[in-house]
Amino acid sequence: MNRRKERELALQMLYALEFNPTSVQESIEHLDGKRRKYATDFARRLIETTWNNRQQLDEDIKEFLVNWEINRVALIDRLLLRIALTEFMHFEDIPPEVTINEMVELSKLYGTDNSKRFINGLLDNVIKKRRKDIRARKSGRGLVSKIL
Repeated sequence: MNRRKERELALQMLYALEFNPTSVQESIEHLDGKRRKYATDFARRLIETTWNNRQQLDEDIKEFLVNWEINRVALIDRLLLRIALTEFMHFEDIPPEVTINEMVELSKLYGTDNSKRFINGLLDNVIKKRRKDIRARKSGRGLVSKIL
């Protein structure tokens, strides 16, 4: 399956849930056939984990915002950061570099002109500051990267 498409679906679903907070399952049931094929176990778990932990994720993001309030961060950027932190902390088989790259690529499609630099910079700072926490959650050969 195409993980980028699954992440893109997660971003779209999380965006929709911000404006129509229903259950993740109900939202997935209303998907059209074209997008439904990307509602894999990975995508569902990513959506549910991110949605269910959004307040804590925002608190974690706040730690890395300098002279900026979380509610002033563009919603798409905030959602991409939430997804990234979810992958860092709950998906032990995904290398942090892959997560960062995927979030930057999605920010090019859905964010503002400044989103890719903002996302990349903030996530790089997260990795540098929390390398021990993230390393403890990653397993498998090649997953504890050079930056960790």
